[in-house]
Amino acid sequence: MPIALQKFVNFLTNPIFLAGIFSWLSAQFLKTVIELFYGRIKSFKVLLESMFWRTGGMPSSHSAIVTAVCTSIGIKEGPDSSVFILSLLLTFITMRDAVGVRRSSGVQSKKINEIGTELESNGYLKEYKTIKEVNGHTPIQVIMGAILGLVIGLSMSLLK
Repeated sequence: MPIALQKFVNFLTNPIFLAGIFSWLSAQFLKTVIELFYGRIKSFKVLLESMFWRTGGMPSSHSAIVTAVCTSIGIKEGPDSSVFILSLLLTFITMRDAVGVRRSSGVQSKKINEIGTELESNGYLKEYKTIKEVNGHTPIQVIMGAILGLVIGLSMSLLK
């Protein structure tokens, strides 16, 4: 097997990479099942978006990914390694951002859209164009994502 192909195969089978990918897919799958259970998915397009792209909801896929990768790095490289410390700090930043900044932005954009729509209907604005409402996370969604990531990170670390 050519060296470049072997390196690519090694990358794809790296437990740290697998932990990140599997935790993301698992979180998105669980999120979609929950959305289906509550009847929030009304079309196949929305189902696919929920499975692979939508943000927000239970559990946090962002938290799952960074926690799984951080856990795998900690097991492989050791808790005193520079790369683990970096991944741990980035995990904290990601989870804090999911609960704080992204959630606040979502609440603000929703309110701006409500105001814009009302101003348009009262004739104060012409053709109001809604802004994207980014879905952040509640603390429990982030915690559940982190627990999922921890379990998957530990599991994937047993592979090699």
